Amino acid sequence: MPLLAAESLSHHTPDHRPLFEDLTLAFGAERSGLVGRNGAGKSTLLRLLLGEIAPQGGRIRRQGGVGHLPQSVRVAPDMTAADALGIAPALARLDRLLAGQGTEDDLAAADWTVEERAALALPRLGLPAGLDLRRPLGTLSGGEATRLALAGLLVDPPEMLVLDEPTNNLDAAGRDAICALLDSWRGGAIVVSHDREVLRRMDRIVELSGLGVRVYGGNWDAYRAQREAEAEAARQGLAHAEQETARLAREAQAGLERKARSDSRGRKSRADAGQPKIMLDFAKEKAGQSQGRVSGMRERRQEMAEAALAEARAAVERVASLSVAVAPTGLASGTMVLAFEHVRWTPSGVERPVLDNLSFTLTGPERVAVTGPNGAGKSTLLRLAAGELAPDAGRVRRFDGGIAMLDQRAGGLRPDRTILENFRALHPAATDNACRTVLARFLFRADAALRPVAGLSGGETLRAALACVLGGPTPPRLLILDEPTNHLDLDSIAAIEQAVAGYDGALLVASHDPDFLDAIGIGRRLALPGR
Repeated sequence: MPLLAAESLSHHTPDHRPLFEDLTLAFGAERSGLVGRNGAGKSTLLRLLLGEIAPQGGRIRRQGGVGHLPQSVRVAPDMTAADALGIAPALARLDRLLAGQGTEDDLAAADWTVEERAALALPRLGLPAGLDLRRPLGTLSGGEATRLALAGLLVDPPEMLVLDEPTNNLDAAGRDAICALLDSWRGGAIVVSHDREVLRRMDRIVELSGLGVRVYGGNWDAYRAQREAEAEAARQGLAHAEQETARLAREAQAGLERKARSDSRGRKSRADAGQPKIMLDFAKEKAGQSQGRVSGMRERRQEMAEAALAEARAAVERVASLSVAVAPTGLASGTMVLAFEHVRWTPSGVERPVLDNLSFTLTGPERVAVTGPNGAGKSTLLRLAAGELAPDAGRVRRFDGGIAMLDQRAGGLRPDRTILENFRALHPAATDNACRTVLARFLFRADAALRPVAGLSGGETLRAALACVLGGPTPPRLLILDEPTNHLDLDSIAAIEQAVAGYDGALLVASHDPDFLDAIGIGRRLALPGR
């Protein structure tokens, strides 16, 4: 019996673009990875399944409890762990009863094991079982908030988990905890993710695209192998259909030319022979009937070929893909690019430094990943390297050749400006045609380049930032990337991996995605211990 099911589901965007047409899909007690390009409708499908919005056609069926982890989890500093876990009312009720101040309603609704169940749920997400549930949490990182919210779902485990990008803000320990939870989970799970390590935990992959929905048995690696085989078969089928259509078109044209020559010869022959008109008319009618049969057969074959071509084109999803080409920097081996010399940095109002006595150098086209738990200071280190922060002590030395930084919020873009205006601000010497050409490679063609940054989605904003940072005529010799893949779909991540792999400058990268770090050829890791 499915736990969640969509039956003949239809839904359109506010601008009437169809997302789903007659979509039927069921989710049971298996782990399903939901993948697709940004804009394919993954988040909308989750909202429909959860009942947050009503479908415009069809219906949703639900059986059993559903626990939902949204993509962004925020915890206010004055909230307690019990608030974040969703059990604060139950604990308050117990506290009143134990203090002798409870009511009959408190006694009737008392959940005497809730604290014990919370203590069991916390370690499953790598959190301490002895966490004081009644103490205000203070400032939490996004990863810590995510893990607390997910632990709250496990206090009373639902039949179905629905997780939207659960590892976006998690460090390596948090990602490992999510993966371990999914490994041991025996209920149903729907996971929207671009994290390939998470998708390797799935029992099946559900792909949303402009062609509808496809379900593939197996995990991410099995899906990719099958998808690539299908794509190659579709490309070959399309090439064959195009060749067959072109061949029949040539044959049709040749037939018309032969008929024209035959008609011309016939008219000349009849004129020379001086045949009676009745005989000429009979011959003309007979020839016309024969030619009509040949022409009808040719038209039917051509119609069949064109139908086959349309079907082949439908099998190859015609969507634009991100294609990035980066100009060479000419950075020579051994050239000093960046140096930290006994650097310390402490946030305002805090006694303990985030970074202390940190020294390292980056030379030539070296590729360095900054690693460490959430709160260790990875983003702080990158901002110091880029010159956005000044150290309290020590020195950061930057050398000729330029530095560009792409952070996880694309903070270098002015939201009140268009994409084109942001690009020109970074590259004032570029011609209008050069600007347009670069932005088109990043899928901002024609009027799309005139869209204000404030109106872009998360993935579009990062794509625009990539265009501005990487697309100039003279690339920087040092490229700094702070979680660049967080809001991108899997196809765009693959394109960025290819682009960065072809970049010949130095890289300083913070990313929790080990597949991404492997793909871009990281040669050294700078581990921060955390606090």
